[in-house]
Amino acid sequence: MDLDSDEENVVEEDFYAFLNVPKEASKEEINNAYRRLSRMYHPDKHVDPALKEKAEIMFNKTKRAYEVLSDPHRRAIYDSLGTKGLETEGWEIVQRTKTPAEIRAEYEQLAEERAERKKKQATNPSGNITIAINATDLFNPYDDVYYDDEFEDDIISSIPNIEVSSMQFSQSVDFPLTQKDTCTLSGQLQTQNGTGAGGINLSWRHIFSHKSWAEVEMCAGSGPGISFKGFRTLSKRFFWNGGTILQFTPEGIRPGVMSTLAMQIDKYSVGYLSYQGGIRQIFSTQVIRETEEISGSYDCLGCNNLVQFNASKHSIV
Repeated sequence: MDLDSDEENVVEEDFYAFLNVPKEASKEEINNAYRRLSRMYHPDKHVDPALKEKAEIMFNKTKRAYEVLSDPHRRAIYDSLGTKGLETEGWEIVQRTKTPAEIRAEYEQLAEERAERKKKQATNPSGNITIAINATDLFNPYDDVYYDDEFEDDIISSIPNIEVSSMQFSQSVDFPLTQKDTCTLSGQLQTQNGTGAGGINLSWRHIFSHKSWAEVEMCAGSGPGISFKGFRTLSKRFFWNGGTILQFTPEGIRPGVMSTLAMQIDKYSVGYLSYQGGIRQIFSTQVIRETEEISGSYDCLGCNNLVQFNASKHSIV
C-alpha cells in the first residue's frame, strides 16, 4: 500500500521546526517553547483586526504542535508517520507502548480497513423485498355456516387460510470506474399466483458535466434488450431526458422511444411534456404543483383524450 498517496489531502507540517526545538527535545523544552510562542502569538495582544487574525492562526498552529508533541503516544505516531498518521481513525484503541515499527504496521492495517469501508460506500448496495400476503380468511371468516350439533367442526378446517399471493426481490450494486463513469448491476425476481419472472440488468453511465449524462443498459430476462438514455439541462428552467430501447423477441426487434421535456414554471410548479413510442404510442402533458399545504397534478393523455386532475391537502399536526 502506498502510504504517501493515501493521505494526499493532508498538508505535512514540521512541528519541531515550528516550535524551534530538536527532534530529541525533552518535554520541558517543548513546554518552554510553547509558553514563549503562545505569549508572542496570543490574539489578545493585538488591536489591529488584520494582525489579530494572523496572530490567531499562528496561535492555533502553536497549540496544535504542542498538543501533538506533549503527548508521548501522538508524538510517536507523528515521528513514524507524520501528520497523515494523526488523521487516521482508530488510534484510540491502539496500545500506547508500541514501537515505531509496530505503529507503522498498525497504520497500514487501519488504512486498509478504511479503504474497505470506502469501497463499500462507493458500491452503494441496495436491495428490496416485497411480500404480499392474502389474509382475508383471517379477518373475514365464513361464520355464516351453521353446523349440526351432532357434528363437531374439524380443527384443521377451522384454521384461517393465509397464503402468500406474490413476492418481489430486487438487488443492485454500483461499481465506480472513475469519477465520471459508473457501472450498475441489478436484478429482480417476482412471482405471483404461481407464475414467476425475472431479469438482470447491466448499465454504464458517463457524466459529461453537472448538466448532462448518458447511459447504456443491457438487460436479459423475458428477452434480451438494450437501451440508451440521456439527460440534459437546457437552460435555467428547461431540462430534457429521453432514450430508446431495442427489445429482441422471437418475432423480431421491437423498438421503443421515450422523451420528456420539463419546465420549471414557478417556485411550486413543474410542467412535463412526454412522448412514448412503440407498440403503444402515448403523448401526455402533466403539470405538478406542490406547496407546503396543497399538492396537485393535471394530466392529459393525448392517445385516449383523457384528462385527469388530482389534488390533496396536507394536514399539519
